[in-house]
Amino acid sequence: MEIVYSIFIALFGLVLGSFYNVVGLRVPKGESIVNPPSHCTSCDRRLKAFELIPVLSYVMQGGKCRGCGAKVSPIYCITEIATAALFVGSYLTFGFTAELAVALLFISLLVIINVSDMAYMLIPNKILLFFLPLIVIARIVSPLDPWWDSLLGAVVGFGILLLIAVISKGGMGGGDIKLFFVLGLVLGTVNTLLTLFLASLIGMVTGMIILKVRGQGRKTPIPFGPSIALGAVITYFYGADLIEWYWQLF
Repeated sequence: MEIVYSIFIALFGLVLGSFYNVVGLRVPKGESIVNPPSHCTSCDRRLKAFELIPVLSYVMQGGKCRGCGAKVSPIYCITEIATAALFVGSYLTFGFTAELAVALLFISLLVIINVSDMAYMLIPNKILLFFLPLIVIARIVSPLDPWWDSLLGAVVGFGILLLIAVISKGGMGGGDIKLFFVLGLVLGTVNTLLTLFLASLIGMVTGMIILKVRGQGRKTPIPFGPSIALGAVITYFYGADLIEWYWQLF
């Protein structure tokens, strides 16, 4: 039955991943997520149902619009696959437990802010405020040990990034600061700090690569959201193992 459940959850993840693309691209612009219906951003042609099948439509159409032939960003397909993979990984890790609800909400938030930050370098308050009460409820049902570590993690995550923003005079975006408050509720204090470390490391490496490829200067702004999302996912699933490995080095 585990295989059957995994397939079902993967399909569920693919569909939601497609929807999260829409949310991440429309909410920052103040647009409705249901109207207008899905359309080509180049020729504005309304997409038919068979053009909206996650991953499959992208592959069958060669990554192009059937109408105007404009290239479709692979980010859409990657987001769908990543969401499905992380949903299945969550199920295989936690099974049908209360923590699975925390994991799915957590992943959903990270996927959406990854899309919005990559597209607009913006993490909308609307998205954070939508997920905040849901994550609080899920974390109450499936608390950390000790339970207050969620609150401490939220305060520490928010406080550290706020301090960085003040010291760097705006070097840290407000969306990143508020995002770390939500991450702290899920991860707790130690894992929030680990997420910040990993996100900084990932951001530094990817930033250097991107600037090198583009031939741009160091002052060119680069979205930090994707690095935070990747660091948070790694920490959520493997944080305890990473910390144990680190202490074994000494």
